[in-house]
This record gives sequence, structure tokens and C-alpha cells, in this order.
Amino acid sequence: MQDKDMMNDVLSMINSSLTGYANVISQANNEQLRQSIQQIRNNCEANQYNFYKIAEQKGFYKPAAPADQQDIQEVKSQFNA
Repeated sequence: MQDKDMMNDVLSMINSSLTGYANVISQANNEQLRQSIQQIRNNCEANQYNFYKIAEQKGFYKPAAPADQQDIQEVKSQFNA
């Protein structure tokens, strides 16, 4: 397995975990459990960002071009309508 494939697998697993944590947090009734899962999620998000930066530096991932101001305003207006 190539480094790029392994990095993509790790990022995919982390993203899946983040989705799972969000579901648990939104349904947790126990405040202590909720806070613990939020802390785990925050650590997971930090790890995801670190892996993303490594993938970007190695050329495994190329982010999309930034949106121009007109596109940003159009999206904002859709949410404010």
C-alpha cells in the first residue's frame, strides 16, 4: 500500500469517527459523558488537521481553490433568506 493510500485511509477513518462522536454528543443526556466525548472529538479533530497538513505537504491532497467574494455572498444570502 502506498503512503498516499494509507494517509487517505487514516483521514477517512478519522472523519468517520468525527461523525460518530457528533451523533453521540447530540444524543447524550449525561453531561459528564457529553463533555468527555466532546474532549475526545476535539482531540480527534486536532489529529485530523495534523494528518491533513502532512498530506497537503506531501502533495497527497490539493485543496480546492478559495471561493470568490461573489460566491460567498450568494451562499450567505441563501442562508439569510
